[in-house]
Amino acid sequence: MTPSKENRLLALLPEEEFAAVQSHLEPTDTPRGFVIAEAGATIEYAYFPCSGVGSVINISPEGNRVEAGLFGRDGFAPTGAAIDAGISINEVAVQVPGFAYRLAQDKLADLMKTQPVFAGLLHRSTHVLAVQAGFTALSNAIHGIDERLARWILMCHDRIDGDKLALTHEFIAWMLAVRRPSVTTALHMLEGNHFIRSVRGLVIVRDRPGLEEFAADAYGKAEEEYERLIGPLKKTKR
Repeated sequence: MTPSKENRLLALLPEEEFAAVQSHLEPTDTPRGFVIAEAGATIEYAYFPCSGVGSVINISPEGNRVEAGLFGRDGFAPTGAAIDAGISINEVAVQVPGFAYRLAQDKLADLMKTQPVFAGLLHRSTHVLAVQAGFTALSNAIHGIDERLARWILMCHDRIDGDKLALTHEFIAWMLAVRRPSVTTALHMLEGNHFIRSVRGLVIVRDRPGLEEFAADAYGKAEEEYERLIGPLKKTKR
């Protein structure tokens, strides 16, 4: 398989459109902490991950931060690039290191006009990320930290190979906008139920079906919308 087709949106393009897009793609490593887009800054590139996980982060005027969305090889970022928004309202940063292809904003805008399947996929991906952000807001309002953490682990697990997530307690607390002791307690609870194993800087998924059952209605609706409009997202249950 062509390396750039490890991104699911690019993999769905018909050959003629893929060739047109591929000629403008630039390979780039995306280490942890890499900033894809700065809040309030001009959008220069759209990134199409082949591996790794990124976060869309909302920042309040006083500097408070919370994760509003999560993406990987299932999508692209920043989504504002698809409508030539000019600037990114959010910060977009890498939380699990990986590799991506980037596409300059002016080239993307031209391709959106001439490649209809490409444009449609980017619009659908933008919609699905908005749906995910809406359900994140709902989960933050009605679910406890245990269910929210289970949902977040599942969402990360959907976007990686294998079962190991290189995530620290501090980083998880930051993403979920909770205190670190709350994350530690929640991880211990999930580990006590044998859903995961938590070691320093690493979360290992042991029982995905059990984790999904525990997360209950905190997880699944946005994933169903992705599958309805784009294709498979979730890992096969074991």
